[in-house]
Order: sequence, then structure tokens, then C-alpha cells
Amino acid sequence: MVSACSNTAATAKEDDTVKVLYVGTLDDGTVFDSSELHGGDPLQFVIGTGQYLPDFEQAVIGMSVNETKDVHISSDDAYGPYYDDMVVTVNWSSFQEGFVPEIGEQVQMQNSQGDVYDAIVLNTSDEGVTIDFNNPLAGMDLNFEITLVEIISAK
Repeated sequence: MVSACSNTAATAKEDDTVKVLYVGTLDDGTVFDSSELHGGDPLQFVIGTGQYLPDFEQAVIGMSVNETKDVHISSDDAYGPYYDDMVVTVNWSSFQEGFVPEIGEQVQMQNSQGDVYDAIVLNTSDEGVTIDFNNPLAGMDLNFEITLVEIISAK
């Protein structure tokens, strides 16, 4: 049975469903994500399911409702390092006729096995389109300010 906690002394634990407000920033202060950017509604998730970055989920454990915590996640524990070999030039014949990519545009590419990958267009030339398959946050340390707004107990 799932029920909302009314005891403000309760703390979040593994397998609890929680709602948090958050702001994600890079070390230079640039905001890359936040609850506000998604309509201002709290993010709801079950702690420990791996739906979000493990360190983000683990940071909520032990928090009380209305508590705010600052968390630093190294690039290795976030989206990993930036790999230069994940930047490739794809021949124009791999794209639908008439495709005109914009630099900075996110595109989806499908490999021969049918797997779909997100990529960012970096450049275009006569040879093709240079795209980056790295996560946009690869190689970057991340900072989060997390406020726990609700705990929905797992038991």
C-alpha cells in the first residue's frame, strides 16, 4: 500500500516515491535543467530505480520534507567523459533527401541494427554532416540544488 507521509520528521529512503524541486547547474553557474524549465511541477521518482542519475537519487535519501541540499556530481558519475571518437562525419546519403540540418540541432540516427541514437549537428560540408554522439553534458561536473517537497512511503 502506498500512502503519503504526514509526519514531517520522516526522511526519504530507498524505494520511496518522492517529489523534488531542483535546479541543475554547471560549475560556471549555467543552468542546464530545472523544475521551472519543465513547468514548475516537482519531479516524481522512486529512489533507487535508476530512472535518474544514481548520485541524484541517492542524494535524496535521508532528506526531510522541505529540506534543501546541494549536491556535486563529477562528470565520471554523471554522463562520463567526452569522447572525441564519438564525433563523426556522416555522408549525405545517410539522410533523407532534402534534409537541411541546422548547426546545434538535435537529430536521431539509426544504425544498421535499428538502434536509435541522439546526436547534435556540429557542422555541414560537401562531404556530409559532422555530428556529435556524446551526451551534451559529457565531460562536465554537475551541481544540483534539490528540495524535497513530498515523500510517498513505499510501505
